[in-house]
Amino acid sequence: MLTEVASHTNPKSSHAVSEQAIRTDLAACYRLAAHFRMTDMTYTHISARLDGGEEFLLNAFGLLFEEVCASNLVKVSASGEILDDPTGVGINAAGFVIHSAVHAARPDVRCVMHTHTAAGMAVSTHPEGLLPITQHAMRFHNRIARHAYEGIAIDLAERERLAKDLGEHNAMILENHGLLACGRTVAEAFGTMYYLERACQAQVAALGSGVKPLMPSRDAIEKTANLFHENRGKADHRDWPPLLRMLDRVDPSFRN
Repeated sequence: MLTEVASHTNPKSSHAVSEQAIRTDLAACYRLAAHFRMTDMTYTHISARLDGGEEFLLNAFGLLFEEVCASNLVKVSASGEILDDPTGVGINAAGFVIHSAVHAARPDVRCVMHTHTAAGMAVSTHPEGLLPITQHAMRFHNRIARHAYEGIAIDLAERERLAKDLGEHNAMILENHGLLACGRTVAEAFGTMYYLERACQAQVAALGSGVKPLMPSRDAIEKTANLFHENRGKADHRDWPPLLRMLDRVDPSFRN
């Protein structure tokens, strides 16, 4: 019999979520990113806001995603003050700028995920961004933002512009840089990034074939995008328990 492992951050839940529960889900997200090859050594980040304030958790600068666990996540204030760092190595300034911008501007967002995958970076250079040529990509039709490249994100002043460009969207292409996804829960943020990454991989493969890809009808694109929007979050929370079971089979140390 399968053991059901619930997401600790279900958006329909009305009760407060403990810090330990958020830490566990966030550590799981790091391990899943490593499993699905969405890492860039130690240079990208996934953050989760804690209940009851503006504090959020971020990975220590110097750990691979596969090394992140619940107990070694760093607690950071909205102003960048490190409140708790079990590792003693601190955080990446660029990671703080990007993630703090979203957490400050979007109280509905629990988790923010940023990646530098080959496919994501490739699509970030395309003048038209993500093309609605696959069902995965249609999920983001008219629901993905873009932010122009300003250099390595260490300027705090960029936060306002980044947040403004994101608006109410839960996905964004950071031009000439990579991808960003966010969600009301860790599960939603991961699901959004997973399908955005797959859409980018498909686009790179399709355009690389040298043949002009088929473009679905506008009606079909709109219909598909609306259906995904109406059911947003449902699949992510259905998928989260089996993903956690997979992690527990492979390496349950993320819970430590």
